[in-house]
Amino acid sequence: MKFINILTLILVIVGGLNWGLVGLLGFDLVAAIFGAGSMLSRLVYILVGLSAAWQIVPLFAAMSSGELAAERHR
Repeated sequence: MKFINILTLILVIVGGLNWGLVGLLGFDLVAAIFGAGSMLSRLVYILVGLSAAWQIVPLFAAMSSGELAAERHR
């Protein structure tokens, strides 16, 4: 389970950085690497989206354990 959390977190970071480039520079790195609209680009976008959905699980786990509340009181 830890491996999938790390992998999905990496993919979410890649997606966030890509969107940052799109917003700042109008440059889509994924499309530049794999080709705009290519099947590989679409696969990367799908994996990033699924990874973001997967990361909801550890977020809710942290919220239910009080971990996030503990961080605020440091």
